[in-house]
Amino acid sequence: MATQLFRNLLFVAIISIAAGSCVKVNFNEDNASGGGVGTNPDDPNVSRVLVGSYERNITLQGGVYTLKGYVYFTAGTTLTIPAGTIIKGDVSQKGALIIERGARIEALGTATRPIVFTSGKPAGQRARGDWGGVILLGNAPTNRPLSPAPLIEGGVDRRYGGTIPNDNSGTMRYCRIEWAGIAAEPGSEINGLTTGGVGSGTTLEYIQVSYGNDDAFEFFGGTHNAKYLVAYATSDDDLDFDFGYIGKIQFAVCQRRPEIADTDAGNGVEADNDGSGTLAQPYTRPILSNITWIGPNGDPNTQANLNFANRWRRAVRFEVHNSIMMGFPRAGFSMESAATASAYNTDSSLFRNNLVHALADPYRVDAAAGAVITAAQVRTKAEANGCITYTNPANIMLEDPFNWDNPNFMPKAGSPALSGASFAGLDPTFFTTVTFRGALGTSNWLANWVSYTPQTNTY
Repeated sequence: MATQLFRNLLFVAIISIAAGSCVKVNFNEDNASGGGVGTNPDDPNVSRVLVGSYERNITLQGGVYTLKGYVYFTAGTTLTIPAGTIIKGDVSQKGALIIERGARIEALGTATRPIVFTSGKPAGQRARGDWGGVILLGNAPTNRPLSPAPLIEGGVDRRYGGTIPNDNSGTMRYCRIEWAGIAAEPGSEINGLTTGGVGSGTTLEYIQVSYGNDDAFEFFGGTHNAKYLVAYATSDDDLDFDFGYIGKIQFAVCQRRPEIADTDAGNGVEADNDGSGTLAQPYTRPILSNITWIGPNGDPNTQANLNFANRWRRAVRFEVHNSIMMGFPRAGFSMESAATASAYNTDSSLFRNNLVHALADPYRVDAAAGAVITAAQVRTKAEANGCITYTNPANIMLEDPFNWDNPNFMPKAGSPALSGASFAGLDPTFFTTVTFRGALGTSNWLANWVSYTPQTNTY
């Protein structure tokens, strides 16, 4: 009987070929056995749904896709996303994309055709936290134990970190991530873009996170670098560093909207060596240059939890060069813990050639840090290292930074931001030497691909 069945199937195949056609079976999330598209011969370019756990390479073909639930790409696989693709997070199942250790993403947008990860709701109905976000995991070092390696936060049962500093998790270029950020439990959220132990072989450039329900970018350990980042209208922190992150970032804009903040303190930067402030190594020590941080600048709608442009705490170390911070309610540059202050006092941390403004205290230390160095001494040291402190943000002379719906961060003619940068001691293989301070000089790398209107965009 089996022989006869085989003959019948062969006959059907021969007839189909002779007719110039072929039969394609479409397994989707409803009829596939074993958990969805990723573990079956389903083609997401037919179903237009990404779901489950993928153990093979997937190349999308452009157009619109739905991300349904937590979607995993396992070690050895690559997800390739062409320019112009739209990926909508399923709202009911809170879609999220997780690139596991040993897997790669190749999301290659362009300035005129960015890749957009966004809410599955129609225009006018989108909200922060409609879906999860994007998570990249790698094998680069952290200051957490290797065995067992730490689990990434957000209710994602996957581990990160290892011993390969130049590990490669792929490329994300010209991508927007909108309306993301869900909390699996208090203090354990998916951010817009989360990295865990991602290595320096990874390329992250021209990435915008807007209207995120938690942090825009959070980097847990790892050695990866990034250029041309935008955080817009984030609920929590714009840049969050933890667990031994030692990468470099150049050219970023972080703008708060005054009416948006979550129950935690929202900062331009929040950084910890770890949650307990131990001296675990490698120390968290991001090296930042040409960042522009824009706070609400006294807007009457400002939420109480909007705090600092920079918040360095819990034994963290850092470098901040050639940057602008303006309009934050409580402080521009804030240090917490004696270990954080000691690193700054001994030049293990650096703060140089920055333009600093805040509505309350341009420079702030908490009680523990103040026992090592006072706020007045911090200011004296900063200004001796090329920083300029302002009482009026208008004197920094940016075009229209406090326009919440259509901002312009370009320096005006004669702005102090157009000069004064120094790259002495910075890695020339990564940092582009420019004369200006802040994210932009005389050319606008934000043009075309950035959007401040994700609520009304038609996808």
